[in-house]
Amino acid sequence: MTGLVLLTGASGFIAKHIAQRLLAAGWRVRATVRNPKRIEEVRAALAPHLAPDVLDQGLDFVELDMTSDANWDRALAGVDALLHTASPFPITEPEHEDELIRPAVDGTLRALRAARAAGVGRVILTSSIAAIMHRDLPDGRATYDDSDWTDPDHPRASAYDRSKMLAERAAWDFARDEAPGIALTTVNPGLVFGPLMDDRYGSSVSLVRRLLSGKDPMQPNFAIPVVDVRDVAEMHLRALQRPETAGHRFIASAGTMSFPEMAQVLKAAHPDRRIATRTAPNLVMRLLALWDREARTILPALGWVPQLSAARAAREMDMQFIPAADALRATAEDLIRRKLV
Repeated sequence: MTGLVLLTGASGFIAKHIAQRLLAAGWRVRATVRNPKRIEEVRAALAPHLAPDVLDQGLDFVELDMTSDANWDRALAGVDALLHTASPFPITEPEHEDELIRPAVDGTLRALRAARAAGVGRVILTSSIAAIMHRDLPDGRATYDDSDWTDPDHPRASAYDRSKMLAERAAWDFARDEAPGIALTTVNPGLVFGPLMDDRYGSSVSLVRRLLSGKDPMQPNFAIPVVDVRDVAEMHLRALQRPETAGHRFIASAGTMSFPEMAQVLKAAHPDRRIATRTAPNLVMRLLALWDREARTILPALGWVPQLSAARAAREMDMQFIPAADALRATAEDLIRRKLV
């Protein structure tokens, strides 16, 4: 069955890929943008990947601000499912964590309340591994799975991690306690790489750009699970197509890579570029963190190599993930081809 989907945050890196997947599969997409000037940007990004009639007949837009209650009734009129992707992903810690946490939680609850009011019974929320992996595992278990929740007081948990955990918790609590008629699924991606659909990109792609630029003489001993944006988009589509995925969280990860490993992959693919592959001693990173906010953000996780299980996605969605190194290379190739680095 196909129908009409409301896709929030449609100008985002992940959302553009989701829109392309949905439209190609026969769904109609109503895409939200905060600024109407972004409408042509989204159309232009999708146009090379879809037949003109699919784009013209299947895609429309609505102006929507996640911090406001205005226009939600119009946005959700006639909608069969809500895909809520809109959420900030900063590289550095904000000066005040409520700058991240309040908009993430309030925006998620606003979307769910509006869905309930409109009688929309299916919601798919883009969350993050950040909502899962910042806690101490019990003895004998080394891998995080979809049953785990980030401890907001854990020393590794940043403001961003807390914002994703609290927003997702709020969504599950709301669906359970206030809107039992809503069937909720969350997709929890790692660091999202993969091909670009246009010249605009988010924080995850900017990390690859930084590696390619040769800006840093060494790489931090920092590791993170990685996933290709095409797989993340496919998981949203499969969640929509499979009602049995409701009530579950799905980790999207093709494996963990450290920054030195990423640099080595990129150096092998682009040997002409001055990409530093050496690992920075942790002491150097601690000194750098005294004045560099980006370094300060990753300081608590130096040397930690998180392992996450995407077994539920493989089992219940039949996902076979694009290798993490391939996702990384695809990002780099697009950045170079588009002359963005």
